[in-house]
Amino acid sequence: MKIPEEIKKLVPELTAWRHELHSMPETAFEEKATAAFIAEKLRSFGLEPHTGLAGTGVVATLKAGSSKRAIALRADMDALPLKEASDLDYRSKNEGRMHGCGHDGHVAMLLGAAKYLAAKKDFDGTVHFVFQPAEEGGGGAGKMVDEGLFGKFPCDAVYGMHNWPALPLGTFGVRPGPMMASSDKFEIELGGTGCHAAMPHTGTDLVLVAASIIKELHTIVSRSVDPLEPAVVSVAYVKAGDGAYNVMPGTVLLRGTARAFSTGVQDIIERRIREICAGLCAAHGARAEVKYSRNYPPTVNDESQAAVCAKVAAALAGKDAVIAVKPVMGAEDFSFMLKARPGCYVFAGSGEGDPAPLHNPRFDFNDKLLPIGAAYWCALAARALTK
Repeated sequence: MKIPEEIKKLVPELTAWRHELHSMPETAFEEKATAAFIAEKLRSFGLEPHTGLAGTGVVATLKAGSSKRAIALRADMDALPLKEASDLDYRSKNEGRMHGCGHDGHVAMLLGAAKYLAAKKDFDGTVHFVFQPAEEGGGGAGKMVDEGLFGKFPCDAVYGMHNWPALPLGTFGVRPGPMMASSDKFEIELGGTGCHAAMPHTGTDLVLVAASIIKELHTIVSRSVDPLEPAVVSVAYVKAGDGAYNVMPGTVLLRGTARAFSTGVQDIIERRIREICAGLCAAHGARAEVKYSRNYPPTVNDESQAAVCAKVAAALAGKDAVIAVKPVMGAEDFSFMLKARPGCYVFAGSGEGDPAPLHNPRFDFNDKLLPIGAAYWCALAARALTK
């Protein structure tokens, strides 16, 4: 691993930052203390932070040389609404909130890169350090873009990175094209006539209707989507009645998620959900109101930028450390930035032993990744903005 000595010397500081951030988690659009922490560190590096974009977002700009080329490096900074179950000295002080996805580490790595690059300036062009709020369901990246991120901070390419416990520490997962799926959600409210369960003929059996709909929704991927196109449709929530064993409810609520790697497949899934609900309700004399929301688009890497990132990772960690990962059905709002600018999102392997998975109440970011991630950012800036 070719980590610059200057970054190795930063490890105690990076670790202290990460632990402090871990102890003060804040959820989507509430990251005021986190944003203040980031802004204070950036000022100490000689950078002037721009605050308030998407509420709590922080952006700082560093220029070197004479090139007009510019890139953006992004770290997400929000925590999860999750109760931490660890006994760490730096465990969450904010009850019901924790950094269960490693965004504390993402912030620390990008701060480390900002400190190193501000001192060295071994690139030719402009680097924007983007600290983004509300990745966990809030769509903070989309809000930053909508509020003029790339108008205020123009760039030719944008890059993102996420720690990945499923990959060994010191490896990088890179792929051109689709990297992560879209994230859509649907809600189906069924209506009919409630009745006594002993006299089902006097009302509408919405439980049966719901069961039929759930069964048919699971045929969408296998029978309506091209077998070569990955997709997921899952019903995750069902509410029927108030617990009585002998009352047929007059309403039933279903909620679920759909995932895909193209808008074409998203269109098919949404259309089929509506058709299935309409058809089965017509057959059973029920009513259905379907709400379908497209939250995050697919995360799609630019082919040429993915090649750049793969070369940077190979130069840093060795060719064998660069893994052509398969697409993941999880979603990521960095997708909004990639829709606005070409770029690449990579996985930074953080797994050692038997690590807790992401979004687990016992998860803790692997501090050994801190210098690797910071070094990757610095090497990427140097390569993308070659003198």
